[in-house]
Amino acid sequence: MKLNHINLTVTDVNATRLFLEKYFDVQTRSTYKDSFALLVDDDGLLLALTKGSKVNYPNSFHIGFEQESEEQVNEINQRMKNDGFDVKAPKRAHRWTFYMKTPGGFTVEVFK
Repeated sequence: MKLNHINLTVTDVNATRLFLEKYFDVQTRSTYKDSFALLVDDDGLLLALTKGSKVNYPNSFHIGFEQESEEQVNEINQRMKNDGFDVKAPKRAHRWTFYMKTPGGFTVEVFK
């Protein structure tokens, strides 16, 4: 058994979809107006985004994108900074990692 998909409620489906495509190598499989998008990756992940006006995830809630190397973590972090996102530098915690809030209102962890 494996986790097959997750549906996240977001304030802006298109901005979140574009963000995830740009930084995390997912592709949009389908969309419905500005209210729904289904994204996939080469490993079988199905990530659904549904529009909601009030998004209120718990502080500790996040999804994680594991990278192949610490250099890739650093590269994604720098690309986000260059693109104007307010993101802290990676640090050694439970692993080489950083967190940031997506345009849709939830947090992602980028780690190795």
